[in-house]
Amino acid sequence: MSDDNIELNQKIITIEKDNEALILQLKHYANDFAVLNHHRYQSYDLLSKAHLDSLERLARASEFKDDDTGIHILRMAKIAATIAKAHGQTAVYCELILQASPMHDIGKIGVPDSILKKKGALTDSEWKTMRRHSEYGYEILKGSIVPVVEMAAEIALTHHEKYDGSGYPHGLAGDEIPLCGQIVAIADFFDALTMDRCYRKAMPDDVVLSLIENERGKHFSPELVDTFLAVSDEIIALRDYINATKAV
Repeated sequence: MSDDNIELNQKIITIEKDNEALILQLKHYANDFAVLNHHRYQSYDLLSKAHLDSLERLARASEFKDDDTGIHILRMAKIAATIAKAHGQTAVYCELILQASPMHDIGKIGVPDSILKKKGALTDSEWKTMRRHSEYGYEILKGSIVPVVEMAAEIALTHHEKYDGSGYPHGLAGDEIPLCGQIVAIADFFDALTMDRCYRKAMPDDVVLSLIENERGKHFSPELVDTFLAVSDEIIALRDYINATKAV
């Protein structure tokens, strides 16, 4: 074998060894990256769970000022998500409204107990204070870059708006009201009227369903009324299960 061939073979062997070392190093880098990525997603998942847990506890704090020891927010979350799904929303949207809707009344933290728990009718001045809870809630939640908190802020501000423009705080009408606010409005209406309050007893389901039908185009959009009534049996069964088990 000529000297040139020997030199060429040696170069080839050297290149192959270098490539093997490079491939091995790349494999190490890929493995290290996978480990770091795994830890990153674990940390993100834990942070996300801690974040949502904190928001839920804050929502429960507002409900403890009211009746029903916070179970209202559990029912609200599931009912709102059920309506959203039946209304054709994506799985991501349904999950967001499931997480965001419990914060709909978080602004009640700023309303005095003397008003929240009053057994008689509220005066005009007391109603004015009570209605501020939607704005209080928005002020607490606004400005976040977290999608679930962004939606929660919208819900807090708009879930007392009405389709015909007669709601509060801004008298929005029709599609001016975010869909999440419209969905929570009808879910809150049903759940609130079918549960006992300090100032009244719960209404029968059929009566409340009739009230919702009568509010078509007034309090609620016609399309959402149709959606709600189409799954009302499912919603009632879901509510009864949550009441019985105190779980979702």
